Amino acid sequence: MAVDPIRDLVKPAIKSLLYPLYEKRLLRQLDRTQTPNHVGVILDGNRRWAKNNFGRPEDGHRKGAEKIIELLDWCEEADVTIITLWLLSTDNLNRDADELDSLLKIIAGAVEYLAAQNRWELHALGALDLLPQWLQESLKSAEESSRGCSKIVVNVAIGYGGRREIVDAVRDYIKTGIEGKKSADEIAEHLTIAEIDKHLYTKGMPDPELVIRTSGEQRLSGFLLWQSAHSEFYFCEAYWPDFRRVDFLRALRAYAQRHRRFGH
Repeated sequence: MAVDPIRDLVKPAIKSLLYPLYEKRLLRQLDRTQTPNHVGVILDGNRRWAKNNFGRPEDGHRKGAEKIIELLDWCEEADVTIITLWLLSTDNLNRDADELDSLLKIIAGAVEYLAAQNRWELHALGALDLLPQWLQESLKSAEESSRGCSKIVVNVAIGYGGRREIVDAVRDYIKTGIEGKKSADEIAEHLTIAEIDKHLYTKGMPDPELVIRTSGEQRLSGFLLWQSAHSEFYFCEAYWPDFRRVDFLRALRAYAQRHRRFGH
């Protein structure tokens, strides 16, 4: 098939002109009374983006980190008050040592940058004890410096796994019961959904109404496994570094058009 260089130049130019108009149209159509309060985002596709752009994995991770602040701006504009970002899974901790070290440094830098903006209250979620001590201290510092600075909460899920969270919650519940001098029967008798909620990493926060995953993968991979029981899901084909405001607005529109049944 013959290559048409003029067409290849014109098509992107036309798209760049039309997308701002399309964004404005989506914004006009958006029903802000139906905006989700809590949005979870699986930031997937950094490495594949890097491969497609002839870069190294860390180039994709770095580009993905730069995209985060754009997403938070869009969430703020849409009156989303809680954003949970999955930055690193427990499975990711098994990656090649050099790539993992680079990724952890990029994540630490991204969280420090967010804290320095003094615009969001940051919370680190996950099995933080699995992370290097220096990263644990960096995350703790970011949390402390951002505490109470905003009504908008940004959860950074690092070393996070949904199954691990449930296990940790049950373990913490049992430990609390033992410390309260309760018998095994009493601990088992009082084990309820509400009690598990109190021991999750997200304790005290509402569950996400909307979960977005980039990269075209249509699975949760354990993200907010307990909390997403009644969430709406939106899967986007774009790799995370290519995720646009248009894609975010489409996700909000899709959410607003759905009738949430909560299992009924």
